[in-house]
Amino acid sequence: MAIYPTSETDRRVRLQDLTRVTTDIFQACDMGGDDSVLLAETLVHSDMRGIHSHGVLRVPDYVKKLTMDGVDPRGRPHVVSERGAALVIDGGNSMGQIGGTMAMRKAILKAQDTGICCAAVRGSNHCGALDWYTLMAAEADMIGIAGTNALPTMAPWGGTDKIIGINPLSMAMPSASGEHFVLDFAFGATAHGKIRVYEQKGLPIPEGWAFDKDGNPTTDAAKALQGLIQPIGAHKGLGLGMAVGMLSSLLSGAAYGTELGNMVDGAKPGLDGHFFIAVNISFFEDVTTFKQRVVSIGDQIGRSRRRARVDKLYTPGQIEREIAMDYDKNGILLASDTYHGVLQTAKELHVDAALLH
Repeated sequence: MAIYPTSETDRRVRLQDLTRVTTDIFQACDMGGDDSVLLAETLVHSDMRGIHSHGVLRVPDYVKKLTMDGVDPRGRPHVVSERGAALVIDGGNSMGQIGGTMAMRKAILKAQDTGICCAAVRGSNHCGALDWYTLMAAEADMIGIAGTNALPTMAPWGGTDKIIGINPLSMAMPSASGEHFVLDFAFGATAHGKIRVYEQKGLPIPEGWAFDKDGNPTTDAAKALQGLIQPIGAHKGLGLGMAVGMLSSLLSGAAYGTELGNMVDGAKPGLDGHFFIAVNISFFEDVTTFKQRVVSIGDQIGRSRRRARVDKLYTPGQIEREIAMDYDKNGILLASDTYHGVLQTAKELHVDAALLH
């Protein structure tokens, strides 16, 4: 659920201005024009939906990856194998959004003939928020499913060694109203980037999000960043995280867990793995009927009884849509540190960021 605390120092910026400056920053890292636009759009897409942990907060990190840490700004993903409805794609050490977008596009195209297609990706890097990919399928009247591995930030239940990633999963289903059902969550109680946002604002994190380095529960954002993310559902979340990480890695031959790197030294370039599945609804059910039933299920949630002091009940993706409507009208709300991080990065790369002032 994309809810962050606000601060008096937050800044509003227009979508098109943020996209333009972010695109120029990535072009200054020697990315091609189309790739820099795509990468910028994926980050701003996350900010527009209130998922600031995967928005332009990542710009300084991504620039470091592209200019210093071995990610190839000109890397080209390519198909390694295509057997029936199974694709294996090598990301060519490009940013994960480049290979991931290609993979989902190919899965959607293939599913038009095969009904279902799964694309497994290796040779990749951080791919951003997964709803970018599953919404692509929903917009094509298909069900989209996506998963990725992640740097290890969790320990086995009762342990203190970081060896398991929060390894997120996303699923989207098209709706007749256009308000698609969208799940996108990791199997940790939070994302590392969300804790960073709280640290930027100097605020304590909610209880149940993290342990300190000794495995004790903490609400101190700084200690949490040095410690462990708590899994959702205790040992159940750990098992689900492992399963998504294995699907993301073992099908394509990508790295898993500690093979990816760590939160201190960073990720090893070109070792990430992901999977993308497109399910062609028309092979199973009339598409119009399916999409209308998605609306009916959402309406049932909205009409159901609420607990005291609860104003509204939400279906997955609804909060993000409401945030996007506000941001489209009033500008995207960025934490001050995120805003200044983009400006500082632009300055270092001699990119004109006057649009953001």
